[in-house]
Amino acid sequence: MSDDPDPGGHPTVLVSNRQTLPVDEAGLVVLAVNTLLGESQGEVELSVSFVDEAEIEDLHVRYMHEEGPTDVLSFALGDDDEPRDGVRLVGDVVICPAVAARNNPDDPGAELRLLLVHGVLHLLGYDHDDDADRAAMWARQHRYSGVMAP
Repeated sequence: MSDDPDPGGHPTVLVSNRQTLPVDEAGLVVLAVNTLLGESQGEVELSVSFVDEAEIEDLHVRYMHEEGPTDVLSFALGDDDEPRDGVRLVGDVVICPAVAARNNPDDPGAELRLLLVHGVLHLLGYDHDDDADRAAMWARQHRYSGVMAP
């Protein structure tokens, strides 16, 4: 599923759903587009993958050198990567809905919204290494997702 860009330079979000739990793909595409636009990212492309625990665990070990499944991973493309057909590729956000459901069993949909925005913000350079950065990132996450981070 994708949100087709119009000539005004809207983001394109490509979704790959490789797991079995229900996911509101259309709503999450709209959220990703709104987050990118809110961060002044017009003509960009973002990939979002929903994967099972085995796949995210493999990625977690391979790229983060940490054992076990995680909820979300972001893979940014460098700023100097050449735009393709005038569109800059932002990167990939990989989310595991099964882990998200364990994080927030009362509202897994809210957790998916939070994780998607969290991943997109990481791709745009936000981090949460110290208290000031965390506060800024958490405020943006809440603004876009409507969900408070724990």
